[in-house]
Amino acid sequence: MPPHTPARRATLFVSCIVDQIYPQIGMAAAELLERQGVEVHVPRGLTCCGQMAFNAGFRDQAYEVAGRTIEVLRGQGDVVLPSGSCGAMMRHLYHELFHGTPHAAAAEELIGRTYELTEYLVDVLGVTDVGARFDGKITYHDACHGLRFMGLGKQARTLLANVAGAEIVPLPGCEQCCGFGGLFAIKQRAISEAMLADKLADIEAVGCDLVVTGDASCMTQIAGGLSRNGSQVRARHIAEVLANCVDARGS
Repeated sequence: MPPHTPARRATLFVSCIVDQIYPQIGMAAAELLERQGVEVHVPRGLTCCGQMAFNAGFRDQAYEVAGRTIEVLRGQGDVVLPSGSCGAMMRHLYHELFHGTPHAAAAEELIGRTYELTEYLVDVLGVTDVGARFDGKITYHDACHGLRFMGLGKQARTLLANVAGAEIVPLPGCEQCCGFGGLFAIKQRAISEAMLADKLADIEAVGCDLVVTGDASCMTQIAGGLSRNGSQVRARHIAEVLANCVDARGS
C-alpha cells in the first residue's frame, strides 16, 4: 500500500515565549496537529514575529526581524501559532509594517496562510473534538489580541465543550484584560497589578480547577498571580489541555 499522505502541511510557529520558557506548549500544539493528519514542520531560523519591537516603537528593528521571518516562512505551507498575540501581529500589523516595502507582496501572501491554533483546528480543519479529557471545572480567559484583532473565542470554547469529563463554567469579565500587555506590565506596573487583581477575583469566584487561555503571556500573568495568592487554581494553555497534558490537579 502507498504511504499515508497527510491532509495538509503546516509550519508550527511556537512564538518566542513558548520557545524559550514553555516548550511543552509547542510540543502539545504539534501533537494536536499531527493527530489531525497534519504534517508539522518547524524550519530552522524561525525566531520572532517582531511584535515586541513593533509595539515598543522600534519599527526599523521590527522590520528587520519580521522580514527575516517572512523569508524563513516562504513556501512553508500553512503557518499555525499557539498565540493570538503573534497571530494578530502577522495577520493584521504586517500590513502596516511592510506597506510600500520590498517585502510587501511576500507579507500579504504570508498573511493569507497564517492562523491561530484553535482557529486552524475548528475553522480550517473542521475539528471540534480532539479526544481530550479533563475531570474538573474549566473556565476560559480571552486574550486581548486574539479576541480584538482576530475575533477568536468561540473556537476555543467549541473545543473545550467537547473535552470529556470537564465542566465548563463561564468566567465573569472573560473579555477584560489580565493586565499583562507585554511592556505595559513593566511600564504601568500599578495599573497592571490592579487589573490582575480583578481578574484573579473573577477566577476564584467561579470555583474552577483550571483557567485556560490561548496565549502564554496571559497564562504567565495569571499563573503568577494565582501562585502568589496561594490559590489551588492553575492556569494552562489550551493546547496543553486539548493534548491531555494536564491532569485534574492542573499539573
